Amino acid sequence: MNTNLDRPSLNWSTQLDVLPPESTPPLRGDKIILPPSALEQLLSAATVTVANTTQPQTSTFDPYNPFSFAAERQAREQLVERQQQLPHPLTFRLVNPENGRIVFAGIREFSAGNNAVGLSSFLRQSLGFGGEKSLDHINGTSIGVEVNGSGTHEVTEALARLTVHVQELPKGTYVKLRPLEAGYDPEDWKALLEQYLRDNYTTLTNGEVLNIPAGNETFRFLVDGLKPNEEAITLVDTDLEVDIEPLNEEQARETLKRLVEKSKRAPGTSEGSSAGGKITINTNETGQVRPGDYVDYTIGQWDRTQNIEFELTAFDPENDIDLFITPHGPKHRSRPRETEHVFGDFSNRAFKTIKLRHTNSELDNAEALWVSVRGYEDQVEDAQAHVPFQYNLRVSSTDETSTAATPHTTMADDIPLGLDEERCTNCNQVVPKRTMFLHQNFCLRNNILCPHCQNVFQKSSPEWKNHWHCPHDDSYGNNPSSRTKHDTLTHAPAICSFCDHNAANTPDLAHHRTTTCPWKLILCQFCHLQVPQKGPDDPSADSAEVILSGLTPHELSDGARTTECHICAKIVRLRDMTTHLKHHDLQRLSRQKPRICRNVNCGRTLDGIGKGGEVRVQGSRNDLGVCDVCFGPLYVSMYDPDGKALKRRVERKYLTQLLTGCGQPWCRNEFCKIGRKNLGLQQEGQAITSKEALSMIRPTLDSLKDMRAPVHFCTDEASQKRRTLAEMIAAEGGEPGSVKGKGREEDGIGSGYDFAWCIAALEVEGGDLDKGRGWLKDSAPTRAETAR
Repeated sequence: MNTNLDRPSLNWSTQLDVLPPESTPPLRGDKIILPPSALEQLLSAATVTVANTTQPQTSTFDPYNPFSFAAERQAREQLVERQQQLPHPLTFRLVNPENGRIVFAGIREFSAGNNAVGLSSFLRQSLGFGGEKSLDHINGTSIGVEVNGSGTHEVTEALARLTVHVQELPKGTYVKLRPLEAGYDPEDWKALLEQYLRDNYTTLTNGEVLNIPAGNETFRFLVDGLKPNEEAITLVDTDLEVDIEPLNEEQARETLKRLVEKSKRAPGTSEGSSAGGKITINTNETGQVRPGDYVDYTIGQWDRTQNIEFELTAFDPENDIDLFITPHGPKHRSRPRETEHVFGDFSNRAFKTIKLRHTNSELDNAEALWVSVRGYEDQVEDAQAHVPFQYNLRVSSTDETSTAATPHTTMADDIPLGLDEERCTNCNQVVPKRTMFLHQNFCLRNNILCPHCQNVFQKSSPEWKNHWHCPHDDSYGNNPSSRTKHDTLTHAPAICSFCDHNAANTPDLAHHRTTTCPWKLILCQFCHLQVPQKGPDDPSADSAEVILSGLTPHELSDGARTTECHICAKIVRLRDMTTHLKHHDLQRLSRQKPRICRNVNCGRTLDGIGKGGEVRVQGSRNDLGVCDVCFGPLYVSMYDPDGKALKRRVERKYLTQLLTGCGQPWCRNEFCKIGRKNLGLQQEGQAITSKEALSMIRPTLDSLKDMRAPVHFCTDEASQKRRTLAEMIAAEGGEPGSVKGKGREEDGIGSGYDFAWCIAALEVEGGDLDKGRGWLKDSAPTRAETAR
């Protein structure tokens, strides 16, 4: 059954003592723990000596050719190294010598005591070690367990023996499962089996029984067929085809019958619970819920400046319906349930209400509000015989000054008495004075007043017989079911099914599950996966680093990974990236605006700008205030303090552009013959005379010393294109304070930026529009930020 053709089959077996359950680390599925000596023996068994091997390992080996010896030696060294590696996965055949039972298993670790093996509870039951006899006393002999210096367990006196063989298994392709009970119907077989087998099992053995938990249920399956090997297969790195067949015809008929009954009670049917779905604020939702079921609603949007009030009313006061709410966000990923909710009302009243203030910290970063309506299941009676409970869910928003949220209830003692009226001392009812004698005679014989809640009951009514008051708080009710529910949820201890936390009651357990439970699901802000908030190697939830950072233990550990800052290219830890970017933001807001070329056709800055946004201001560049590229054709080395020679050179350049043109087909300069034709300012064949040209350039020459006045020189195509794109980006944001500008600023895409910064962005990014917008977002302040 060797699965590796390059390595011969590994042969190793031994007999070990089975550790008792209390001295075995927690194991799941088919995992075992072996002693470190077993690993040494396995590596020794995997080593094959090739020194005396007569067969050459290379096809070109020639014993008479000394140049082939080096390749042969290297091939033999590689063979030894390859054969010293253990097979993956490493699987074992376990045999109980007392009853002959055989089960295959995978290795968890090599940390058991000398000559001892640790088994999971599944393997104990499969091998017959968890039967009638206790592992503490077998054949009248007691177990002694010692802890050595390394923390591993050693058995001082062997009791139960187990034979362990190493045996490689083929990758499985098919398995047949037979349910041991009728009526199994999970929502998703594929996801349930994949997750359970991947997390707990390395192998599957024919004839073993799998106990697969699914919420409050446990599905038991018999493995009754495997391929390609009928005895056992491995589940690592393989795609497995699964068939689920009934155990017999009677079970198949019973399963079909239950599925039909379940389909009648499916959500959305007349006999089932309501389907739930999305709701909005200021709406009334009427529905029904079966006992033990939940109806889930989602509120996606609401006014976060107002308070929210939830009111749940049962149509029949005898029906017990509960209300649970959880803000859905990165810190809360589970639907609200009895043992896992942030806000809840499961009192005995028929009218439930929950009020959320908009300042509640639980609503911070909430993406939605998850609301669940639960029909309480009476454990005394058969819940399947109950019809669905009818209810009305009302969601409304209230402001801080609203006083209509809590209706005022008028007590009987507050009713004013008339001149001929009197109040009964037994029932507090107002009756006429002339009939008070008859009323009291009847009332004292038939009615009784509860001294605690001041409610009046008939002495012979079942409500009075079942009326109760909690001695620990002010709760009360009129039936045994309400008392059982109150005692169970409020005064009975509860244990977390994930981390074994002991809670004082169900509300305490719900608080634990939504705050400190290691298995609470979160959406990690670094790996962006839905994971438990604390892993086995993560720091404690109450450590100072976790508390001060505001991160969960998983996020604190996962955030220790490093990445490169996209702005400065420094290596920064993920959890420090937010603080690091704030420093860049301060630099962005404090930067000085770059100077741009005075030439209206040029898309360059005067001084240049760094990739990170650093403006290299170097003072005056030249007497024209243009960039070096535009000033290059006008540069001479002569001394010209008055600028007269420079003015003449500028005049000649303008005349050359207007009379001859630059000759570039992309030119859009209105002071160029080619550019004027491209802009439609001059017809084809039409020429400008020298006199007309001088009159056009005269105002420009007169304002040449005014650095704010533009100049019009022809430039290269890339620079001209960047100038056009910069004008487009600057126009996208609109003017500061405009509606369009505000809307674009929320997007953070090139919105509301000064024209000089747009020129700089495209110069840095080589004219790439999208990269330029990203550079603006990272390196340039907006107009609104500059105005502050």
